[in-house]
Amino acid sequence: MAKVSMVSLGCPKNQVDAEMMLYSLKEAGFELSVAEAEADVIIINTCGFIEDAKKEAIENILEASKYKTEGKCKALIVTGCLAERYKDDVTEEIPEVDVCVGIGSNKDIAEIVKKAIKGEFKNTYGEKDALDLNMPRILGGVPYSAYLKIGDGCDNCCTYCAIPKIRGRMRSRSIEDCVDEAKKLAKNGVKELIVVAQDTTAYGTDLYGEPKLCELLSELCKIKELHWIRTLYTYPERITDRFLELLAKEEKLVKYLDIPIQHSNGDILRRMNRKGNEDTLRALIEKIRNTVPGITIRTTLITGFPGETEKQFEELHRFVKDIKFDRLGCFAYSAEDGTVAGEMPDQIEDQIKIDRMEHIMETQMTVSEENNKKKKDTVCEVLIEGYDDYIKCYFGRATWDAPEIDGKVFFLTPKPLKIGDFVNVKIFDTIEYDLMGEVV
Repeated sequence: MAKVSMVSLGCPKNQVDAEMMLYSLKEAGFELSVAEAEADVIIINTCGFIEDAKKEAIENILEASKYKTEGKCKALIVTGCLAERYKDDVTEEIPEVDVCVGIGSNKDIAEIVKKAIKGEFKNTYGEKDALDLNMPRILGGVPYSAYLKIGDGCDNCCTYCAIPKIRGRMRSRSIEDCVDEAKKLAKNGVKELIVVAQDTTAYGTDLYGEPKLCELLSELCKIKELHWIRTLYTYPERITDRFLELLAKEEKLVKYLDIPIQHSNGDILRRMNRKGNEDTLRALIEKIRNTVPGITIRTTLITGFPGETEKQFEELHRFVKDIKFDRLGCFAYSAEDGTVAGEMPDQIEDQIKIDRMEHIMETQMTVSEENNKKKKDTVCEVLIEGYDDYIKCYFGRATWDAPEIDGKVFFLTPKPLKIGDFVNVKIFDTIEYDLMGEVV
């Protein structure tokens, strides 16, 4: 039986694609292996969104290629966004790669692997909308938490973003399909469901003529085995009063919002093909906090967008200090091939972009420390994720922490606990972005 090893990079949406391919491979009789050195075929499921992601993908491809001489690898296959975006350029520029597979051919991965083992190397690119969003999956992560991908592609056409070119127009799954998968995940032990798409707040517009995220979340809340339901990638212009009221009312909906605003200056936002300005963003955040008391708000920002003046950056910096986001990620602008912004005049020097990003993150660290101090002597519910042998305590996540991108809660307890369970923890100290506590 041939062994296949897969490395999946990038966002949770890409992870779901990888899990679907793993299911297809297992159903076709392949043995799945985490050990690349033992694999007959290695698949690198890539991200190709920004320059850093491309560099990471290439590093992983080159690292895996050594197993063609040091291990058993007969074929190195590249899939995912990098493969879709650059197609044949991948095999031409990186000769270590044997086969490049576009996202529209994910469903054929088992046949592609069978041919590759025989030495039949052929790049394959199906139509973008041929990516099957309803395929079964083998969860590649923990058994108690899973992503639910409710759609693919994007219609927003932000000028800095290559996703519409890579993934195509937005395609939503039906409410019935999403709920059916969520029920299966829950019956298999998933307690935290994380709803993802390129823009979750636009979900359903293509199928139903209007957004249907509220209807979907309401149905998901009826699944008794689910304890937490978390929603990522909610765009500010589509956050409605109805959505906020649902978030406040439904106990299973985690009081956490991920809102990628990218900037606060109205002129920069218009150049990004994004809506709003500082006034509308301040009003929205005030409404969110008033409607959903205690909510955690996470955002992402871009510094150094073409034409960003020092004054506009200072406006953004002041905005960050004033708003005091609970969670914040900041990226130096990356000029991407084939994007409108990549061709704009007034591109900014790399070092200036980086300096501005670092300035924002330094300020956010201070904000995060202040926010964490406010949590001392409070009790929070924590999803247990593991035990740290070095500091001799358990760790997990509270409602304010999304997996992989946010912090942890480390906590003491006098008795053994089960990974994947929930416990109440009283916070008594802070460690940079993380918290320390004890079970109560």
